[in-house]
Amino acid sequence: MRKKEWPPASGVYAALATPRPQNSVEADAAVLFDYIDAICGRGVDGMVLFGSTGEFVHFDVTERMRVLMLAKKRCRVPLLVNVAHSTLAGAIELAEDAMETGVAGLLLMPPYYFDYTAGQIAEFYREFVKEVDGKAPVYLYNIPQFTNAIPPEVMDELLASGAFAGIKDSSGDWAQFERLLALKANHPFQLLVGNDMIYRRARPMGADGIVSGVAAAVPELLVSLDRALQAKDEERADGFDARLQEFLLWLEKFPATIGIKIAACARGWKFGHSAVPFDEATLAAKREFEDWFKEWLPTVL
Repeated sequence: MRKKEWPPASGVYAALATPRPQNSVEADAAVLFDYIDAICGRGVDGMVLFGSTGEFVHFDVTERMRVLMLAKKRCRVPLLVNVAHSTLAGAIELAEDAMETGVAGLLLMPPYYFDYTAGQIAEFYREFVKEVDGKAPVYLYNIPQFTNAIPPEVMDELLASGAFAGIKDSSGDWAQFERLLALKANHPFQLLVGNDMIYRRARPMGADGIVSGVAAAVPELLVSLDRALQAKDEERADGFDARLQEFLLWLEKFPATIGIKIAACARGWKFGHSAVPFDEATLAAKREFEDWFKEWLPTVL
């Protein structure tokens, strides 16, 4: 059981990108501060640090802790942090630091890189939540595109136990969303969509909110879509979703997170770097995307 009541995560949470100087394994704190201020000022309900959009895999534990401390001091909205690690000990170390920092909640992927069985994944989560001991809300983080999926039977068991605040499901699998929605009716938890593509459908059906990578570059679009959905303004919601789908089509031309950072940079936020160098084809696509984005953005704003 949780030792205190925590405000539930709901609405639009921007999955922040992480600014980093070229050829560096450290984050750029000055740029991060300006970026957080900009996203906060555009109406988001919360932020997520070091998720997939934040490229947490590129930073070591010490750097993730340092950046979290800085971000928490600057952030004016609830801040969730991904504490995923390839080991249970690493995830617990990150969680302990995050709880001391005072974050609003912890996101946790299954252990990544190696394949694990359903039983092993379930035990990983049981041990983790036992260590957290109710000191912060814990959200399952399912993103099978990049790591082990949380098996459906494990999701059901963990969410029904009451030990977890909810789940961020980034699979984009509509059948899975409906299954989670049915489970939520009997065992209440926060159901956060982690895939922008299905949010237009998911929010009216009962999703509590979204953790959005697109909101890391165009927060106004997700905030406007969410407000239109809450107001049941179907026509405006359809219009915003059409713009969102246009943007998502462009993102498919790049490796994950790259398109988000190109768009953020085009807005004046300093994300002019990549973890890997671009080839000529990617550079050409980048220039084409930037030209399109500069014409498209005013139609959203």
